[in-house]
Amino acid sequence: MFSKIVITALLVAFSSVAQAANFVKPEELKEMLLHKKDVIIIDIQPAKEFEQHYIQGAVETNAFPAKSSEEKAKLDKTLPVIKVSKAPVIIVCPRGKGGAKNSYEYLLSQGIPEERLLILEGGIAAWPFKEFVKQGR
Repeated sequence: MFSKIVITALLVAFSSVAQAANFVKPEELKEMLLHKKDVIIIDIQPAKEFEQHYIQGAVETNAFPAKSSEEKAKLDKTLPVIKVSKAPVIIVCPRGKGGAKNSYEYLLSQGIPEERLLILEGGIAAWPFKEFVKQGR
């Protein structure tokens, strides 16, 4: 009985660590953009969604949902830009969930320090600041 409780506790602790990620609220990103802070915005939305709306200055990757090796490889083009900078890296996906976490984990595995990686909370769907949205390419 005791060993089942310990194993369950360890599994819960491990899964919460594995799911950990840094998030940035839309209001915080808005402030960064307003004050022209150095920030790298990596947008993983599918191409059709990116065409409809993206945050100005975002790097289009179309890596969503960043599960397969092929999808993750689409993030590779961002690595040279990220690696020569010290700026925070903000990952934007449709809703700020699985695809963003997959991208976060991939960039982390490519040597990007975790303290630089952030996921836009709620993704582009929760981005209320239309003045920072671009449409079309």
